[in-house]
Amino acid sequence: MRRHAMQNQQPNEKKQPQLPVGGFVIDAQGREIPITEAMIQQACTSLERAQQQAAKNK
Repeated sequence: MRRHAMQNQQPNEKKQPQLPVGGFVIDAQGREIPITEAMIQQACTSLERAQQQAAKNK
């Protein structure tokens, strides 16, 4: 029965995309802005689109 009870306890793995991932950027006013997962995903998407556009222009 103990084993069954342990199987029903699922850790909450749902992550908030706005949690800091360990770094900061400094804005124009000198404030530290935490880098979030959403920021990284947006940057990757932008880079991917730019790469695709550059490949089309060759």
